[in-house]
Amino acid sequence: MKLDFGKVKIQLFPDVAPKHVENFKKRISEGFYNGLAFHRAVPNLIVQGGDPNTKDKDRSTWGAGDESLPKINAEFNDRPFIKGTLGAARAQDPNSASTQFFLCVEPFPQWDGQYTNFGQVIEGISNVQVMTMAETDDEQKLKDKIVMRKVYLEKYQK
Repeated sequence: MKLDFGKVKIQLFPDVAPKHVENFKKRISEGFYNGLAFHRAVPNLIVQGGDPNTKDKDRSTWGAGDESLPKINAEFNDRPFIKGTLGAARAQDPNSASTQFFLCVEPFPQWDGQYTNFGQVIEGISNVQVMTMAETDDEQKLKDKIVMRKVYLEKYQK
């Protein structure tokens, strides 16, 4: 993931969340995330992105998502929410995840078994940390969105 100020590399977990990983990879291959933004931040906890509304719609719609996009059922697993976790953002309904995701910069065990954990930041966690500290409004929406310039897949090398 190339951002304005750096790169974030994520390892995906198809063994525990195959449908979420498949959806994420499909969207990446289509170029869906290119030009979208991170739009929400909780200082020293998470940054959230992947809403298609962040590309060209009014700021008031950021985070609302696109109801026409397919929903992915929850794939709760034993992986804990730790520093660097990639989680599926959703509404109150556990089976409402679509294209939005969040990245953690601190452990948050309250989400274990409550949200789908489908990846881990393996490079660029300091860039994620900086994003969590960006200025927000009262609804935790970033005052200035952080654009994903290019999101792409590469083969994992041990």
